[in-house]
Amino acid sequence: MILNFIEWSVNPEIFSIGKFAIRWYGLLFALTFIVGYYIIGAIFKNEGMPAQATDQAATYMLISTIIGARLGHCLFYEPGYYLSNPISILKVWEGGLASHGAAIGILIGLYLFSRKNKKTYLWTLDRVIITVALAGFFIRTGNLFNSEIYGHATNVPWAFIFTRDDNIARHPTQLYEALVNLLIFFYLLRYYWKRGGKVAEGYLFSMFLILIFTSRFIIEFYKEPQVNFENNLILNMGQSLSIPFIIGGVLILIWSKRKNKKPLSHEDTKIH
Repeated sequence: MILNFIEWSVNPEIFSIGKFAIRWYGLLFALTFIVGYYIIGAIFKNEGMPAQATDQAATYMLISTIIGARLGHCLFYEPGYYLSNPISILKVWEGGLASHGAAIGILIGLYLFSRKNKKTYLWTLDRVIITVALAGFFIRTGNLFNSEIYGHATNVPWAFIFTRDDNIARHPTQLYEALVNLLIFFYLLRYYWKRGGKVAEGYLFSMFLILIFTSRFIIEFYKEPQVNFENNLILNMGQSLSIPFIIGGVLILIWSKRKNKKPLSHEDTKIH
């Protein structure tokens, strides 16, 4: 039986002029903030927030995402090298960003934004986190164009052969994560708009944590190790880092359900 796999040989560079190059990953990374800016703007407008709040949120998100993603990669995946060569941490153009580090950075950035705008932390997270799911879609699509973070060898009919690296048919785990993130984005956005923005505090954020990191935990089983030391672990680094986020999401969901549970009124208890 001859299996026709998908050959992926896309050039990660869109075009280049001398040493200057525009890459698909960079374009998609920029789109996370451009598209996210307009979505957050629409949500904040619906909530009666001032126009400048959108600019503030975008600034906090941009800075915290880049710093968190970079430090996350350096400290979670290659601490020995980067602690010995700290100046290399600044060389973002050489690659190396971690989504778990980005998540921590975003949480810190939005906390600072909440304090500045006198909003509760969960109020901010429930609204801004919607765009983070969309960002996950763009970034993992960027990984696909870079032919990186792919999966184990497989014979499934939708397997990709990343010809820039080897001729082995593999799980396109970047595509798995991208599509899951896109579905989660649509779910969160629809939930918000369907209720006119009146959502139980903490619900959207808790569902984001549970859905994003549970899917990440599962997909990691199909991924190639990102660094050598993961070969000796029962759970890889991505899975180990996902567990606290999943637990946090479950705890926040329980808290949200209890906090927003309305006591039964006299009319509610009548038998009709």
